[in-house]
Amino acid sequence: MVRGQGAGSQIRRFLDGFESFLLSGLLTLMTLITFAQVIARYVFNYSFVWALELTNFLFGGLIFLGISFGVRVGAHIGVDIVVRMLAARTARRVAIVAAILCLVYAGIVFVGAWIYVGKMYDIGILAQDLPIPQWMPKLVLPIGFAMLLLRFAEVLWRIVAGRQASLLADEAEDALRHRTDSPADEPAGAAPAQRDRETLR
Repeated sequence: MVRGQGAGSQIRRFLDGFESFLLSGLLTLMTLITFAQVIARYVFNYSFVWALELTNFLFGGLIFLGISFGVRVGAHIGVDIVVRMLAARTARRVAIVAAILCLVYAGIVFVGAWIYVGKMYDIGILAQDLPIPQWMPKLVLPIGFAMLLLRFAEVLWRIVAGRQASLLADEAEDALRHRTDSPADEPAGAAPAQRDRETLR
């Protein structure tokens, strides 16, 4: 059992690292292409015809792969004012239902994206400026929502196991924690009362 859990943790760490690496690579490549296009246009009076379309494809990949990343790190914004008014057990049940609904939504979009990419493959339409078929860059649609399914499944498992209380992160709590961890312009070694007086001044 422990060996299985260790293998699962290793797979998850690999997926997390690969997801972060892929998103960083897409953002870096998109920035470099845009920078090269600007330099070529305004310095050498030359333009790469394919730059805009490739940047759009990279930006689309950044968006659809970034959705699952946002779920993993708790970056999505949620409105939980009503859930906070509920009892803990009721709020947990609401979170389970919300996670299931998110799984259903991601599953529906995944199926639709798979059908769409399949039709694009059958038609064989090429990209406008790049010598590649359009289904290749649009594979990011089913891949992104497959990752989203995985992330919501992880969230549902954590809620059911009692390791997570809500579907999304608490933005206010995160902001307060970051504020506490890294106070701005605080004198080194200042006592709490001294910090309070400096704040009032």
